[in-house]
Amino acid sequence: MINFIDGLHLGRAQVIGCGLVGTDQLALIDSGPECCFDATVAAIRRLGLRPENVTHLLVTHIHLDHSGGAWRWARDFGTTVCVHPRGAPHLQNPEKLVASATMIFGDKMPVLWGEVRAVPPEKIRIVHDGDEIVAGGTVFRAVETPGHAPHHHAYWLARERTLFAGDVGGVSINGGPLLPPCPPPDINLELWRASLEKIHALQPARLWLTHFGAVETPDEHLLDLGRRLTAWADWIKTQLRAGRSEAELEPRFTQLVAEELRRHGVNDELIATYEQADPAAMSVGGLARYWRKFHPAELA
Repeated sequence: MINFIDGLHLGRAQVIGCGLVGTDQLALIDSGPECCFDATVAAIRRLGLRPENVTHLLVTHIHLDHSGGAWRWARDFGTTVCVHPRGAPHLQNPEKLVASATMIFGDKMPVLWGEVRAVPPEKIRIVHDGDEIVAGGTVFRAVETPGHAPHHHAYWLARERTLFAGDVGGVSINGGPLLPPCPPPDINLELWRASLEKIHALQPARLWLTHFGAVETPDEHLLDLGRRLTAWADWIKTQLRAGRSEAELEPRFTQLVAEELRRHGVNDELIATYEQADPAAMSVGGLARYWRKFHPAELA
């Protein structure tokens, strides 16, 4: 049984979700930040299930909107946290992760993400590409999918032909327009495109996105995501080549994304949901860093 739990981030629906799979022994895919923990637990209980039975938490990557609450699951319910080998050290010691996030979010950190603490080493299971995680009668396979982050896994349910895609599958609020989340510091478009090809090769029948919900047309979705990644990156490159700074580009790009959403019939309330899930200005920094790091000659 697959359920999708709304963490009600900052009281807003459809921003951050978590997959919940099983009936007796349960697996949770992504935890959301710690500030979503209580809402997630309450939602599981409303389904008639027991959060105490969440034996495994499968972390797609260690960004705080996906894994910031992992320590609560380990502490409160003894949950084993499964994570990419490059992400595990930052769950055990989140000091660098918190410092990096604080450079972006400043004094908003506690409100946005809640408390961040270490996950005890004995509660961490490192999983590599292709490893299987068994929770009750459910078998997941870790699929290494870098590009959004170098420590990114998606999780594949072969029997259901369903993939929990984290952020490598983009942001689409309950079937709405698709946006690629491109925050600094680790965007790599070549790796991301290879990950999309890897997902396509699985021929999934359904994707689940942390932001937010089910995608019932994966082939179309993956093609659209690849096109949008290219279009966004090219726009940023053109602006940087014209000598514009990131500070100049952030409000312009935010407006551009909002206008695109409106053209697809998205109202202001849902635009605010998209912006909370995937702040457009952050993609300016992520894509600008991509060009400067990997293709500086393109900016000359």
